[in-house]
Amino acid sequence: MVRKLVIGVLATVTAVVLGAVGTDFGAAIYAEYRLARSVRTAANLNWDPSVAILGFPFITQARRHHFDEVEIKASGVGHPVTGKASLEATMHSVGLGDSWLIPPDATLTVAKLESRIIIDSTHVGRYMGIPDLLIEAPTAETEDSTGGTTESGISSNRGLVFTGTPDKAGFHERVSIAVDASTAGPDDTTLVLTATGVLTEPGTADQAVPDDQLAAVLAAFTTELPGQKLPFGIAPTTEGARGSDIIIEGIAEDVTIDLSEFRLS
Repeated sequence: MVRKLVIGVLATVTAVVLGAVGTDFGAAIYAEYRLARSVRTAANLNWDPSVAILGFPFITQARRHHFDEVEIKASGVGHPVTGKASLEATMHSVGLGDSWLIPPDATLTVAKLESRIIIDSTHVGRYMGIPDLLIEAPTAETEDSTGGTTESGISSNRGLVFTGTPDKAGFHERVSIAVDASTAGPDDTTLVLTATGVLTEPGTADQAVPDDQLAAVLAAFTTELPGQKLPFGIAPTTEGARGSDIIIEGIAEDVTIDLSEFRLS
């Protein structure tokens, strides 16, 4: 009888715990759905972005109208310069205002905001006139995954490896070029890519360029991409590569944001 009673109590407790976890999980999913719809409406996106509200339990965060961490990611967003770009924002310690279901016109307070615009190799290459372009982190950093990158996995901005065929320069071989990335212009919204030399080390195209063609080839890998406004208007602090993408990232603390500012380009 005692054994049956213990088993019954354990079963009841388990059911209650599972029910509570399920309720918490369901509430989080609904809040993420509502936030995704709100960002889509406010930022004039063509589809819902990916949204994650992190931290457990969710209901405790909702009751105090304060989320520990929120991630918003929108891929393939139309961009007037590059054609497409991806936008990301990671928000830490988010004050929600009146409701835990964030509406499109919400104003949020954020203790730390990480904002990123991401352009893949294909769209950078089309803009530069190098359709087969591949972008990689500096060789030293790809060989040592423990160093040379930011917390969000972005490489340093010096010596990015751009590999492609610069036909417009009259050079028809695939070549690897070291490229430095920086920002300039009003509010640092122009991404500047400056080619600095040919790379022939292991892991590159290992293709030399004759001296009489070097200037033209370097010019083909040098360009400026204006209009790179980060989500919520954050000033850039880092430029680099992650995977085969080039990324501009800005980090700010103690900011107040409107959802309509997620997309500014």
